[in-house]
Amino acid sequence: MNKTYIPRLKEVYEKEVVPKLKKKFGYKNSLACPRLEKIVINMGVGEAKEDPKIAEKAKRDLSLITGQMPRICRARKAISNFKIRKGTIVGCAVTLRRKMMYEFLDRFINVAVPRIRDFRGFSPNSFDAQGNYTLGISEHTIFVEIEPDKVDKTFGMDITLVTTARSKEEARELLKLLGFPFRR
Repeated sequence: MNKTYIPRLKEVYEKEVVPKLKKKFGYKNSLACPRLEKIVINMGVGEAKEDPKIAEKAKRDLSLITGQMPRICRARKAISNFKIRKGTIVGCAVTLRRKMMYEFLDRFINVAVPRIRDFRGFSPNSFDAQGNYTLGISEHTIFVEIEPDKVDKTFGMDITLVTTARSKEEARELLKLLGFPFRR
């Protein structure tokens, strides 16, 4: 990506979303408006304790989806009920910021979400007190980067949109103006 390239969703944010947020919430400065800070994508791979190749497949698929190499997450302590030892691979995660974050969110909203079967919108109640939104996807094959014929096992993923909003209402309005499909 060259230096003059600006993601489409970032242009939408700067030209359309910020003026609407300033008007609705009465911000005097555009820097006071809530914005996306980062997107954290987590893929749990509990089956990797039996077969370590599953973790490598999940890592490969997540890197295809995000365009960034994920980090492998290991168990911090042993949990006997789940038959997990300390240091066992339990998942992989990616943190996207700046241009990569806007590109991923644009592809997610406009390309991947319409491919979800029986989709009626995401819950508008999944915000935490700080204005961050977390959602779960049951199949990673909704992304066009993944070829369904080559997938042995489908993985679920958690996507967390971290915002600078101070309340749930501000964060909900920000995501709605960015085109996020909430349930009515």
